[in-house]
Amino acid sequence: MEKAVIRSPITGVVLSRVVEPGQTVASSLQAPVLFTIAEDLTKMEVQVDVDEADVGSVREGQKASFTVDAHPDRTFTAEIRELRYGSEVVQGVVTYKAVLTTDNSELLLRPGMTATAEIVVAHVQDALTVPNAALRFSPPSGEAVDKRNFLQKLMPGPPRMRRPSSPSEPTGAERKVCVLSDGNPQEMAVTVARRTASAPRS
Repeated sequence: MEKAVIRSPITGVVLSRVVEPGQTVASSLQAPVLFTIAEDLTKMEVQVDVDEADVGSVREGQKASFTVDAHPDRTFTAEIRELRYGSEVVQGVVTYKAVLTTDNSELLLRPGMTATAEIVVAHVQDALTVPNAALRFSPPSGEAVDKRNFLQKLMPGPPRMRRPSSPSEPTGAERKVCVLSDGNPQEMAVTVARRTASAPRS
């Protein structure tokens, strides 16, 4: 065995080595792992978690974009290749795994990087978009608010106040609302809140 040579069945890049030169490797019923090799790094996969509330809008073949911390000023394009049916539950949140494919001919992406992805589920041209955060309001404590004027022009029905999330809290995917009139964007006035007089404090 002194002249035996172990060769990789594929040509690629060594990602990790779990043995040291001169180390004895014992083969048993299961062959030991010596190296982890990537065959082609010019094509990469990105695995993203899709919230159960959004999974109904996600389809294979949809376009997506993502960013990585290593290149914050660069946006990479991708396409959904697979949407798995198996769910994962982490801290009570149900998600489904989507597999995205992307071109990595510049070799800027490396295995194990953390990515933040956005999936395009619909196209609307010439639409006025409003972030959902703009539709939320919490009055300062101790002040009365006239709820009759609370976003009635955008959100019919009784208003519902929500506590704004702090930047450290996970809020999931960003959402926006399109404001259209006969298919055209329309400027719309929004009354967030109107303060009413309150009894003076003693």
